[in-house]
This record gives sequence, structure tokens and C-alpha cells, in this order.
Amino acid sequence: MVVYATIAKIIEVTINYTLCLKINYGMNRIEKLQEYLLASPQDSFLQHALALELIKIDRDADAKKLFEGILDREPAYVGSYYHLGKLLERVNETAQAIQVYTKGMQEAKKAGDKHAYSELQGALEELED
Repeated sequence: MVVYATIAKIIEVTINYTLCLKINYGMNRIEKLQEYLLASPQDSFLQHALALELIKIDRDADAKKLFEGILDREPAYVGSYYHLGKLLERVNETAQAIQVYTKGMQEAKKAGDKHAYSELQGALEELED
């Protein structure tokens, strides 16, 4: 019985340590991206990267705001449509995700980005099935 309790405690400590490392690693990246954004606050690439990092630490609402800001300002930034759509799917906002994928496909088509179009189309079809 003592052996099982010890093993369980070791597992618990290992999991907690791993989570702390992941959060600290993510926070360092987040802090660095925020620092860069101070110099270039409208940089879509930096905002997109920050949104992806925020998703990793379950800050979906903040990531959503960043993606929406990017797409409002720069609708041709097609990479953000896919990630925003996936985020919306995760939070059960299916109708919004469909709209995002559809708009992204339109923008990808305008830009001649067949790869992005295909990824968005695949995400949309998977969601609608």
C-alpha cells in the first residue's frame, strides 16, 4: 500500500512540475511576443503568434480577440481564419466557425492560396458532417 501511495505521489509531483514548465515556457514566449508588440502593435504576424501561444495556456477568449482584430484589419491574413475557426469549434460556437471558414475560403480564393483554401474547406466539411 505504501509503495502505491509513493508512486502516486511521484506521478502527481511529476505532472505538476511538467505543467509548471509548460506554463513558464509559454509565459516566456508570451512575454517576448508582447514585448515585440510594443514596438509594432499592429503586426499581424506577432498577434497571430501570440494568439497561438494564448491558446496553449487556455486563454481562448484573449486569442479570439486577437484573431478577430487581425481579420478585421487585414482580411487577407488567411492563416488566422483556420485557427479562429478551430477555436470557435472548441468552444461550441459552430455557426460562427462555419462563417469564419467560409469567409476564409473566399479570402484564400481571392489571394490564389490553394493550400489555405483546401485546409479551410476540409475543416468546414469535417464540421458540417
